[in-house]
Amino acid sequence: MEKKKLDRLSELTRISRERELTEKEKAERTELRNEYRRAVTGNLRAQLESMTIVEPDGSKIKVSDLKRSGEES
Repeated sequence: MEKKKLDRLSELTRISRERELTEKEKAERTELRNEYRRAVTGNLRAQLESMTIVEPDGSKIKVSDLKRSGEES
């Protein structure tokens, strides 16, 4: 997410503490929050899928391979 958008989200949050947001501002804040959540979730998913699990026997399994083969439980 762009810094400009994060700054705007922070600004709207600050404003909401001082006064009631307009409907347009509330909608903008909701849209920015959802975009932020998608970005964080996507980054976390990418990090997790790039990890490798080392089994006690020394074998290595990529988390992304577990997901594809259906062994994630």
